[in-house]
Amino acid sequence: MDPIWREQFGFEYRRQPRPVMARGSKYPNGHREIWHSHEQAQLFYAMEGAVRVLTPMGSWMLPPMRAIWLPPGVDHELHAIGEVNSYSVYLEPDAAPWLWPACRVVLVTPLMHELTIALAEQPHDYGPDSLGAHIAPLLLAVLRDAEATMQGGLPLPSDRRLRAICSALLMAPANDDTLDEWSATVGASARTLARLFRQETGLTFGQWRQQLRLVEAMARLAVGDPVSKVADELGYQSSSSFIAMFRREIGETPNRLLRRT
Repeated sequence: MDPIWREQFGFEYRRQPRPVMARGSKYPNGHREIWHSHEQAQLFYAMEGAVRVLTPMGSWMLPPMRAIWLPPGVDHELHAIGEVNSYSVYLEPDAAPWLWPACRVVLVTPLMHELTIALAEQPHDYGPDSLGAHIAPLLLAVLRDAEATMQGGLPLPSDRRLRAICSALLMAPANDDTLDEWSATVGASARTLARLFRQETGLTFGQWRQQLRLVEAMARLAVGDPVSKVADELGYQSSSSFIAMFRREIGETPNRLLRRT
């Protein structure tokens, strides 16, 4: 909740029972958690299945064991792709001074995963001398040092011309039109569009489109589409060229990434 509404209407901030808590959730394929936010920070990841996370700043496709960090108050929506077995860690803003101010994706290590499971098995009001009280600070230490990754992220620009291009590509990710061709459609020079893409997303136009194709590939593979079909629908000349691109960008083959637990 925006502080202005809390001040205006007298809502008090309600702390959760303990500064660091965890819980597990299962979602069927196609489940949608509609737009919402939390007053606490949230770390969310799937152990099985894949999840698309939307925020006003962009979208993220999370294959298994990739976690997204959502700062307090960030609106987000979740889409389950495949049968999803997930975990969330909720942290009070004062639980750790290093809390990241922006969304980020981190790699979930086996230790982080085991600590999260163990904390999720504790009661929400675990005592000061309980197992949960010992797990929480160790989990925070592991999370603080977690490796961040840009994989699966798709930042959204604010410029209306860029948004028109992005909207069209989201509908047809195999589209190979150049910025010179888009220039006539949206009413800006290719040079201006190229500058704005890098300025507003941190990516070149080509990098943004390739990231989109990676995101779409992970979503389609997660529901069981064969690699050959995904490669064809995303505009690749062969399955081998698609797999080579996927391995180069992600570091793993499509099947290995999505089967990881």
